[in-house]
This record gives sequence, C-alpha cells and structure tokens, in this order.
Amino acid sequence: MNEEKRTLSCTDCGVLNCHKRNASYPEFCLTEKLTDEDIAETTALYEDEENRKVSVISAEIEGEFYGKYTRVDEIIEFAKRMGYKKIGIATCVGLIEESRIFARILRKNGFDVYSAVCKVGSFNKTDIGLDEKYTCVTGNVMCNPILQAKLLNKAGTELNVVIGLCVGHDSLFYKYSEALSTTLVTKDRVLAHNPVGALYQVKAYYKRLLDD
Repeated sequence: MNEEKRTLSCTDCGVLNCHKRNASYPEFCLTEKLTDEDIAETTALYEDEENRKVSVISAEIEGEFYGKYTRVDEIIEFAKRMGYKKIGIATCVGLIEESRIFARILRKNGFDVYSAVCKVGSFNKTDIGLDEKYTCVTGNVMCNPILQAKLLNKAGTELNVVIGLCVGHDSLFYKYSEALSTTLVTKDRVLAHNPVGALYQVKAYYKRLLDD
C-alpha cells in the first residue's frame, strides 16, 4: 500500500503514551482523537455487570500473578473468581490429547467439563461446495465450529475454551458461542502451536513474510 495513503494507527506508534503517560501523543494517536462522547459511550459499557466483573477479575489476576501463572492457571483462576461451574472445550481433533489433559485438570479443580471436537457431525467438505482437490491432504470430513458452538450452548457451558481450532474456524466458533470464550492454544502446525515464533524470526528464517 502507498505509504502516503496509509491511515496510521497504534502499530505505527513509537511512543505508546497511552500506556505510560510520560510523553506526548503523536498527531495520529487514536487516544488523542477520542471525543468526550466516545469515551463516555465506552465507559458506560463497563457499567454492565458482566463486563465490569470480567474486567475487574482479569485485572486482579494480572496484578496478583503477573509472570507467575501459566495460561492454564489463569483460565482456572478466572473461572473460579467468576463463579463458573461448567467449562466448555472446543478442540481440534489434532489436539484431542492436550484437550483430555486440560479436561482432567479442570475436573481436578472442581469444574464440570463438556467438550466438542471439530469433526463433530462428520459432514463432508464437498457438501458445502469445496473443490475435491482441497481434500487430498486433510480428507473430506469438514471441521464444524458452528455445531461445536451450538452443542456447547445447548450444554449450558459458562465459559468456553478454544484449543487449536483453525484460522477462520475459530472465528466462526466465537461468532456462534453464547458463552464468553477464551483461547488456550492457537494452532500453528509449523511452529508447534507457537505462532509468535514467526514474528520473532522475521529478520531471519521467516524474513520471507516481509518480502515484497
């Protein structure tokens, strides 16, 4: 994209004064451009009981366990403080063993666990219009994140945890999940489910990501 036409935003900022408040905001700063109406409208949303509770508890956990708790620990602590009893797991079939371990950990901590694997329903990808040539490597049984969400909704889960759903499939799951959702594992088949590794290596092995 032409640099002159690009709209600047937070990733273009080298100041981050919104975080430290010890400098000046750049001219394009999103915080600086907010109106009183924008701020009031957003602040009002935190008056919603659930929004406020989630925000307060998340900040408490961050402040109390910063650099001490793994994400598994944080999910358990969050669920406990929120008063949740039933946890849903939306898992990729390729990470079913990891999901089984996580389910055991949740149950040991007193939670009721209900899970749905991505291939639930066992429908064909070609039934929704996918060209058969794209099934040669991974097979014709399609991932079904919408049904995963609907099954967890029906089960009455209070917090859903995503484990390794594909890009796009996770988006559909979040779209149809009625309960709050969080992610334990973000799939990256090449980098052992550590997608940020590509960003750390962008000046070396993965420099192709920035090639013109």
